[in-house]
Amino acid sequence: MKHFDSNVEYIKYLVNKEIASRFFQGTLTEHEDSYQDIAKSIIPGPKAQFRCCIYKERHIIEDRVGLALKPTKDDRVINVLDSACDECPIDRFVVTEACRGCLSHKCQEVCPKHAITIVNHRSYINQEICIECGRCKEVCPFNAISEVKRPCVRACPVKAVSMDDNRKSKIDHNKCVSCGSCVYQCPFGAIVDKTYIKDALTLIKESWNNTNYKVFAVIAPAIASQFPEHKLGQVFTAIKNLGFYDIAEASLGADMVSLYEAKEFAETIEEKGWKTSSCCPAFVDFVKRHYPQLMSHVSTAVSPMVAVSRMIKYQHSDAKIVFIGPCTAKKVEIKQNDIKDAIDIVLTFEELQSVLDAKNINIAELEEMSLENTQYCTSSYYGRVFGRTGGVTEGVIQAKEVQNIDVEIKPVRCNGLDECAKALRLAAAGKLNGNFIEGMACKNGCTGGAASMCHAVKGINDVTQYGKTATSSNSLEALNGFDLSLINMERDFDNA
Repeated sequence: MKHFDSNVEYIKYLVNKEIASRFFQGTLTEHEDSYQDIAKSIIPGPKAQFRCCIYKERHIIEDRVGLALKPTKDDRVINVLDSACDECPIDRFVVTEACRGCLSHKCQEVCPKHAITIVNHRSYINQEICIECGRCKEVCPFNAISEVKRPCVRACPVKAVSMDDNRKSKIDHNKCVSCGSCVYQCPFGAIVDKTYIKDALTLIKESWNNTNYKVFAVIAPAIASQFPEHKLGQVFTAIKNLGFYDIAEASLGADMVSLYEAKEFAETIEEKGWKTSSCCPAFVDFVKRHYPQLMSHVSTAVSPMVAVSRMIKYQHSDAKIVFIGPCTAKKVEIKQNDIKDAIDIVLTFEELQSVLDAKNINIAELEEMSLENTQYCTSSYYGRVFGRTGGVTEGVIQAKEVQNIDVEIKPVRCNGLDECAKALRLAAAGKLNGNFIEGMACKNGCTGGAASMCHAVKGINDVTQYGKTATSSNSLEALNGFDLSLINMERDFDNA
């Protein structure tokens, strides 16, 4: 049994595994009685495992199953499970001993709900009335009001998570970029990403052993950090044994993107002054939603996932694609109008583990797949290191060199959306110490993706070592003369 970082991850695994197991057995239904049956099989009782009682636990499991099997409102990927939310009984703003009982009472004057009163010359916040606007903290001259944020609120880098009138978490989907940080950080598992396990397994089943159409698995390079106890060739074999026609590395698409971005950079940098990468969908969505005036500086290159998938579909007109990676934002990206032709379904690494175990595939017992002999696994070192922070920059710089492009690239590597926001503000003000922003929403790059099973910093080194096993020395060699002009590599953000 794989070790899980937390019970939240373990419960998600159990639910997904049970859904996949019943699919393979032909007993999965969408009736609510089935939800209850799954809940009882996971929480048999009589004692509760994680919550106050088995009835609460089962109710939450039922809601999780429902979210997995039914469409979500507005087809949203990131959702709040109200039944699982603890309503975190945390008073966000509290007056501390530092309060001096000053005469001005600025905190009281600024409060829009009149939640602050003065008791014995000190401020007091009525938590039943407080709406957590934070104005009192801003005006206190002694910094005497402390702020304690809920984990989900603190985790969100774009301030899209707040609480409703019942103290339940709520998401402002106009701000949300689907990075999944709140999903990973919520200690009660109340914020979840919509799973498409049933859709993926149905796609494979209805291919009739790839005779009706061919189902390809496109795998993110961060896979190198996810199964440290196994050889990567064994992991690829395990994935193929799920019924895929063939395996492809998304890193081959990264080689395609590197070559495209290097050319685009050289052609547009004089006009634009600075550019950003576009391989991270959460970063692109971040710019589009929060800095729309800067979208013209974002590279128009499609993501590596889209690039290699379009290559596959160009060469196989009957191909279907399932992308497997660490990213919740990919589930949103594939629905965008200008690229929805490329990918059919996205699965995460968490979901992959559940499906493998549901089918009783023991990775340790499998032979290693030879990547060198696989058509779409010829990526270079530079394509593979796209999976960790700094990799995109390395890829674009080497692509510039192998294409003999005479332009200076001065990179600014951003590790997480907080750093991205800072770099964008500096660039907008003309104060950026560089001309190419590598935008990555997750800390450590894709190895730190919200839907990864392993989030350890050592994942950076794992991906680097994976890159060093590449037999292609650069991006041009990896593509072996393939004509990129045959593939639409350009985003149309206006119609996304």
